[in-house]
Amino acid sequence: MKKVVACKVLAVLALAIASTGCSKSSSSKNSSRATGWQINSRDGGFQYNTNFKEQETAPGLVFIEGGTFTKGRVQDDVMHDWNNSPNQQHVQSFYMDETEVTNMMYMEYLDYLKRVYPPSEENFRAIYNGALPDTLVWRNRLGFNEVMTNNYLRHPGYAEYPVVGVSWIQAVEFANWRSDRVNELYLERAGYLQRDSKLTEVNSEQTFSTDTYINAPSLTYGGNEEIHDGQARRRNVKVDEEGNETGLYARRETGLISPKYRLPTETEWEYAALGLSEIRDYNLYRGRKKYPWDGQYTRSEKRKIRGDQLANFKQGKGDYGGIAGWSDDGADITNAVKSYDPNDYGLYDMAGNVAEWVADVYRPIIDDEFNDFNYYRGNVYTKNAINEDGTVKVVTSNDIVYDTLPNGKLIARNLPGEILQVPIDENETYLRTNFDRSNHINYRDGDKRSSRYFESYNDEDRNADTDAETRKMYNSPKHSITRDSLGNIIREFDRASHRTSLVNDEVRVYKGGSWKDREYWLDPAQRRYFPQDMATDYIGFRCAMSRVGSKSKSKNKTKN
Repeated sequence: MKKVVACKVLAVLALAIASTGCSKSSSSKNSSRATGWQINSRDGGFQYNTNFKEQETAPGLVFIEGGTFTKGRVQDDVMHDWNNSPNQQHVQSFYMDETEVTNMMYMEYLDYLKRVYPPSEENFRAIYNGALPDTLVWRNRLGFNEVMTNNYLRHPGYAEYPVVGVSWIQAVEFANWRSDRVNELYLERAGYLQRDSKLTEVNSEQTFSTDTYINAPSLTYGGNEEIHDGQARRRNVKVDEEGNETGLYARRETGLISPKYRLPTETEWEYAALGLSEIRDYNLYRGRKKYPWDGQYTRSEKRKIRGDQLANFKQGKGDYGGIAGWSDDGADITNAVKSYDPNDYGLYDMAGNVAEWVADVYRPIIDDEFNDFNYYRGNVYTKNAINEDGTVKVVTSNDIVYDTLPNGKLIARNLPGEILQVPIDENETYLRTNFDRSNHINYRDGDKRSSRYFESYNDEDRNADTDAETRKMYNSPKHSITRDSLGNIIREFDRASHRTSLVNDEVRVYKGGSWKDREYWLDPAQRRYFPQDMATDYIGFRCAMSRVGSKSKSKNKTKN
């Protein structure tokens, strides 16, 4: 009997200790290890999301766990142009679109611009027109392609086909727009914005910008505070003794605001396309991959679909799809996304269908001696413009700046509601060792310091014309666009006979083969370039997003 009583007492003590341990554990979560003060106190003080687990996968994306790989290792290099010199690179984990951006996805973007910035108004006409894909890319001097010119973008029969006729600049603007719309949804879902305000309250004077919300939340939606009067005010707002409110707006510390959609870097795209995860053997990769799928051939080796093409590409002269009814890749031009099996990361059409824009400015040499971590060429650092009273300068309808492209087309550089961006200056660069100017596109490849004209003891002009520096290495044509007093466009072509290159600071890399390319270009390591302000019928794009936090989603993954 005594033994039974003793066992019961021990059990009660064990439960008491366990409960005490749990309470201490839960309370320590909201107790600062720096000061011992309480975090997230109802009385105010430091507020932080201590329950954050990991980044939510944003719409359309799949997770790509980062790692090390050999970039630029092509299986067939018949050109021998040293354009794909193999180099070892490490990529941080990131997210990438499961498919290429489709016509329907891009049409949603156009519909938004048309509603918020009506092209019927003179002040906004160039916004909508500047975002329109160039449908004339389908025309051919000796081909009849008018059905695509008239229908490919808008007809529901092509809704799930990848959008084409989009320049690199337009792709970047789509990604920016998409970032704002997704974060607007997240904040509405969390109760920080009135429900459906994104549909009922938005106009050219009342728009949402992620950067504006982070830096000056009260200025979003044109300063309309009623839109911010959501569930969050009742649930999260705290009032101090003086009547000041806190918690009305979601900050980065809440974990609700997602990183931005953007174009993937060339290194990210190539790493994701290879899908090396399935040929990993401990800490080594078994063999090499020629395509995003296993094997050395473009046809399937699986028993049920043996002989079927694994991608949409040009199989030979005059052969864009194969013999009708047999050995057919299912498409003569582009094909609907998800028509072919994904690679090992779950990404569709990383070879074939359409080639894809990436973020990088093109240079033939990858400078892995300087950097082998998240390699990217194209950094142009900016900062928020500040008014005289110290507030950020938010763009209004009268402040929209339009860039005139070499073809005469106007593109809006900023939209109402966004924060005006200006180049960084000496306030950010003075005595820094990791960067010293706003524009680093030419660093160690085309700028003054990487040419034979540079004298290290005479580097006084740090704000020299970067375009002039580039010409010392890449002597590309310089076309110009001007306007007369009546606003008419005057196009002047560069007819000089001494030009030696088409490379300049406005050409961007595109990756992957397309419906118009031969098998040679399906290798993920192949790379080409095209002017950032021009479009074709075979280049599309997909978006990426950086990952914040842990490298892996699986915390209990076996380590080799």
